[in-house]
Amino acid sequence: MRMKVGLYGLLGVAALIALFPLLWMLSGSLQSLTELLSNDSLLPADPQWHNYVTAWVQGELGVYLRNSVLYTGSAVAGILLVSSLAGYALARLDFAGKGAFTFVILAVMIIPAPAMFLAQYKLLISLNLTNNPAGYVLILITSGVPMSTLIMRGFFAAQPRALEEAAALDGAGPLRTFWSVILPLARPGLAAVGVIQGLGAWNEYLMALVLFEDNSLMPIQRGLTAFTSAETPQQQILLAATTISIVPVVIFYLMAQRHIVKGIGAGAIK
Repeated sequence: MRMKVGLYGLLGVAALIALFPLLWMLSGSLQSLTELLSNDSLLPADPQWHNYVTAWVQGELGVYLRNSVLYTGSAVAGILLVSSLAGYALARLDFAGKGAFTFVILAVMIIPAPAMFLAQYKLLISLNLTNNPAGYVLILITSGVPMSTLIMRGFFAAQPRALEEAAALDGAGPLRTFWSVILPLARPGLAAVGVIQGLGAWNEYLMALVLFEDNSLMPIQRGLTAFTSAETPQQQILLAATTISIVPVVIFYLMAQRHIVKGIGAGAIK
């Protein structure tokens, strides 16, 4: 019993440590600049709710937030489609070069993303997809597919083959079996992949900076840079804008939290 209480206490302390930056951000977003720089308390003396209005209007967060939702949603949908099909093929189908294909996926994951920027940019130029949301989404999808494929492969490999054999006896083909039998069982894995890749796509900024010339096409991180000027520091507005930017991610995480740990555990360590 004492061991369990100690474990829960340790987990509680770890949770508080992890949540402290978030609490500090929320507190700072409601303070004036003077109070933020001089006050050590987490509770604002006079909450400045207008900081959020300033962040939304001056940072044009509405445009950037819409862009990020579009980019992230499209990228996650594409990653889930491609990685689930590829993961199922690697887990269940026997074909020539299967081992080499898996090795290539692992090799691609080792290459740092910035190292591929030049090649990706030249490819998008040849396809006339620079300064184009479609080109940016394609880059996000190709960046997320390798790791997601391996996670889904492990998850599908853990499913009993008897399910597919029963579906085959009922006359279902491979695609019908995948769509109607196996994929519904993969919801925890899909949720885990969706959260992991959604966070990556939501926080991406370097490729957008390279690819987009039109400022109105930038993701939400571009809106945050509007308050980072050294000449006119607005840290309290930056904290308010950052708080706004993480709301969609928190909502998505809360919706999928039941499946995240189960999906990662079932897929990543198999």
